[in-house]
Amino acid sequence: MVDVKKIVVIGSGPAGMMAAVRAGQLKQDVTLVEKNTSLGKKLSLSGKGRGNLTNACDLDSFLKKFSSNGQFLRDAFKSFFNIDLINFFEKRGLKLKVERQLRVFPVTNRANSVLKVLEKELRRHKVKILCKTKLKDIIIQENKVKGLLLGDGRVIAVDKLILATGGISYGFTGSTGEGLEIARKLGHRIVPLRPGLVPLETRQQYTRLLEGLTLKNIRLKFSNGQGHIVSEVGELLFTDFGISGPLALTLSGQIVDWLNQNRHVYLEVDLKPALSKEQLNARLLREFKLNPQKTIKTVLKSLLPARLIDVFIEIAKINRGKKVSQITQAERNILVSLFKGLRLDIANTRPIEEAMITRGGISLKDINPRTMESRLIRGLYFAGEMIDVDADTGGFNLQAAFSTGYLAGESAALN
Repeated sequence: MVDVKKIVVIGSGPAGMMAAVRAGQLKQDVTLVEKNTSLGKKLSLSGKGRGNLTNACDLDSFLKKFSSNGQFLRDAFKSFFNIDLINFFEKRGLKLKVERQLRVFPVTNRANSVLKVLEKELRRHKVKILCKTKLKDIIIQENKVKGLLLGDGRVIAVDKLILATGGISYGFTGSTGEGLEIARKLGHRIVPLRPGLVPLETRQQYTRLLEGLTLKNIRLKFSNGQGHIVSEVGELLFTDFGISGPLALTLSGQIVDWLNQNRHVYLEVDLKPALSKEQLNARLLREFKLNPQKTIKTVLKSLLPARLIDVFIEIAKINRGKKVSQITQAERNILVSLFKGLRLDIANTRPIEEAMITRGGISLKDINPRTMESRLIRGLYFAGEMIDVDADTGGFNLQAAFSTGYLAGESAALN
């Protein structure tokens, strides 16, 4: 006979919904509490609305995509990893596909397709759903969870409580940090919250002229006077305030830490990573000899996106109408240097509310990695973004949310 416990999950992101589903699968009395009018508001934005569920790489490669705390997730991934997640959705009728860099998406290209499967599964396992309901406080007796105080004054008795209220990024989706504040009041250490996967602001104003331009097959090198970080080859997006795109977002966490140490951070964009300076110089010489009467602006059309050319020439301080036969060796050297290191000074990051994820959160020292239970309060479990783990773009953070939610739901049901 199943020992039925009253389990309440707070928060209907991927971690909260998966926790509720897993506890429901194990025949528990489960209630899912969400302060928004509907479930999964932030999930519907994942992968630019396409639902980048997970990544199909192996475990060791997966863990390398996390910052220093990734090893904490080994037990959660042992319980429920990418293959399990893919099977979970495909068995319930949602076909998935693997795209470049092993990112996994639904064939529908709609994150809402993922949400619909989860909602159907919640109903199937008779999970009670309370929307438009806020958590005000947790009732603790003798270091054990006993109940909840809701925003409307109701008190609910519980045996187990799973907090999955997220961080504070994308606050308009409901991630405003109240769960972290309650955890802090209960004695849990909170690692300072910082933006992760966040666009960067630059001192140079010319990015406004390039807003919306994506540079492909380029490489970034960030420096702070003491060290540097070099990206893989990939894409950069110019914005009205600076830069975004996969390469900038992936490295932004380290840039945040540098800026917080009051270091001067600058970026050099290698526009031609496949070519050395010598090869580029030879290429320019060849183009100049073949087209001596053409202007520098015209010749650069074969080497740069059209929208970048005027800005590029202006930075080089060369008259755009100058014929290439009149370009001096010194000017050619400047052009080569710009191709290999177009400089931008990083002034700041965008606010944490605009970040894709929140870095920091509940200290891993206060969570049992084998169960996701608090080490301070019995019957209290944590899942998802409120835990101090974060990773690159590509489905890694969403998998961490699903995995920690699954483990928390299972642990709350079985322990």
